[in-house]
Amino acid sequence: MNITLKDGIDWVGYIDWTVRDFHGYKTESGSTYNAYLIRDEKTAVIDAVKAPYVEKYLDHIRALTDLSRIDYVVCNHAEPDHSGGLPSVMKACPQAELVCNAKCKEALEKHYDTAAWKWHVVEDGDTISLGRRTLSFINTPMVHWPESMFTYVPEEKLLFSMDAFGQHHASAFRFDDEEPLDVILQEAKAYYANIVMLYGRPIAQTMERAAQMEIEMIAPSHGVIWRSHIKEVFEAYQKYVVCKPVPKVVVLYATMWKATERMAEAILEGAQECNVEAQLFNVDSTHMTRIVTEVLDCATLAIGSPTLNNGIMPSMASVLCYMKGLRPTNKQGFAFGSYGWSKRGGPTEIGQAMEEMKIETMHEPIRAQYVPTPELLEECREAGRAMGKYAEQFAD
Repeated sequence: MNITLKDGIDWVGYIDWTVRDFHGYKTESGSTYNAYLIRDEKTAVIDAVKAPYVEKYLDHIRALTDLSRIDYVVCNHAEPDHSGGLPSVMKACPQAELVCNAKCKEALEKHYDTAAWKWHVVEDGDTISLGRRTLSFINTPMVHWPESMFTYVPEEKLLFSMDAFGQHHASAFRFDDEEPLDVILQEAKAYYANIVMLYGRPIAQTMERAAQMEIEMIAPSHGVIWRSHIKEVFEAYQKYVVCKPVPKVVVLYATMWKATERMAEAILEGAQECNVEAQLFNVDSTHMTRIVTEVLDCATLAIGSPTLNNGIMPSMASVLCYMKGLRPTNKQGFAFGSYGWSKRGGPTEIGQAMEEMKIETMHEPIRAQYVPTPELLEECREAGRAMGKYAEQFAD
């Protein structure tokens, strides 16, 4: 495995092949906790790893240099998948200063016993000389925590981008040109959709700053390192930050006695008459990680549930809670579903949730009492056609 980024700069992280859940995000491809070692006149490590894997991380460093030679440990982000190993690292590297910004220091002090740590608190634009190389620090608040920052090495045109441009993807390869580009970009899309979609505005501002730098390599905290396809991932992110629609229709539903399912299928049939990608997801059989990834760039969205106890199905409630937190934008759509003796719940509750997400209503909620009639199914098809025709305008 090639771990060298540049002469004297190496990957020293950990590959987590078996992790399958990241606070609700289904990580079917595993993940990595990336950390990097820079050997110069002074020696620095960029980030730590999750606490259970810190000994492997320290072994990776020991294979390249003695721990007593570490001068700086940079913490770009206080979330425990990156900082969890820091108590062991600071104990093992007694000469090292912990480099972070003031907000990160505050967060780390709340997570760990930091009484014995040596601190080097930096502000936006501050630098540290390692000798031939410089560490330059760029605050990136809300990308995706308030204390987040980038570390940039201008002499190498190398950006340590923390969670930005990352992927939850375990691989024996460290670089983007060692794996199929479509696989890596799909993982980057899923990561963006499920971790940072709601922070589109601060990410867009951060990208504007990054575009002004000379960058030949982006080393994120998860997944592969970008060295050959920086243009492609930048272009992808420019679309993600505004949830730029593509000609795609997504229909989500939960069902009880198949009535809502029949309505969903009819909506899909109408959409399929148009020149668009049309996708149908039963939320009971599709994880919300996949659902949100597809919703990110859809143009139109229909969401349906039968009425249960004057509300919606619990599985749909879970998906809507997750989606509302991530705040997808630039969508149109409508609610649908079935009911029995009360029109409350079901489509009404979904419609309210869609309004809260600022999804523009393109059709009043479609309701079927008990079983959809042929006429109502045709209404569903017509609504699906309208979704498809609207989505067609986003073809390149």
